[in-house]
Amino acid sequence: MSTKDKLIERFENLPKDFTWQELVRLFGLFGYTVNNQGKTSGSRVMFETENDMYIVHRPHPANVIKEYAMKQILEYFIEKKLINKK
Repeated sequence: MSTKDKLIERFENLPKDFTWQELVRLFGLFGYTVNNQGKTSGSRVMFETENDMYIVHRPHPANVIKEYAMKQILEYFIEKKLINKK
């Protein structure tokens, strides 16, 4: 199993300790880049490709993604056919 597959599998299991860095890496695997709109964007971060975008609130002060956010992102990935629903 490749590193990419392991990260996707870990995300699909919705672990309680999935970090911001892992999320950035996961979006990167699907061709998304991080776009922070500068000082006025606050904690909002946009992941974008040439044809699509997804906005996430960067967690703070902890670095762990909240469960509700992970569920929303998983639904988004399934809808975009980036992750196959098991």
